[in-house]
Amino acid sequence: MKKRAQVFSSHLMQRRSVRDFSDRLIPEGVLEACLGSAVTAPNGANLQPWHFSVIQDPKIKKAIREAAEEEEKQFYNSRAPKEWLDSLAPIGTNAKKPFLENAPALVAIFQKSEITSPDGTLSRTYYSKESVGIATSFLISSLHHAGLATLTHTPSPMKFLLVRFRKSHFFCLSSDFLRQTVMFQISPVSQPKKWSNFTDSKTKSD
Repeated sequence: MKKRAQVFSSHLMQRRSVRDFSDRLIPEGVLEACLGSAVTAPNGANLQPWHFSVIQDPKIKKAIREAAEEEEKQFYNSRAPKEWLDSLAPIGTNAKKPFLENAPALVAIFQKSEITSPDGTLSRTYYSKESVGIATSFLISSLHHAGLATLTHTPSPMKFLLVRFRKSHFFCLSSDFLRQTVMFQISPVSQPKKWSNFTDSKTKSD
């Protein structure tokens, strides 16, 4: 048991937050299997208050990048306090987010404040943020185990994506879903790129 725990810990210690993604396609079935692991996460009242949307269409990825960069420009130019920018400085991030377009797949993760029961009634979700956070960690761990690189991308505020695409066909989301949902994060996913730039720190934080 101890050996298995040590092997798993050692494996996760190899994970890095990548910002330079390969454009190689992800083999069919890999993302589906990893998402299958994510939805096994413990969650409040077993209401599973999450929605995962895999985006691979180049036009949609380009539109997401453009919307995210608009939001990020405001963040870096006026919204972010100096302390936050100082913390980001060693990583070298800025408003440009080419990985949102270059990575072969994006996983958009949504947090649901309500769910619609099979009989059509609405039910409030409980500990939804914590539940989606745990499911996201399961997903990241599963993707890493499969040999894929990821980044937890969380522009502030995250609602830009829902606002931008509320009337579009991009995610095929119903009006009820949009009303019940907030954006949690976007994760670009790809096979590792040789000599890729990554975040490396003692705390292993994104």
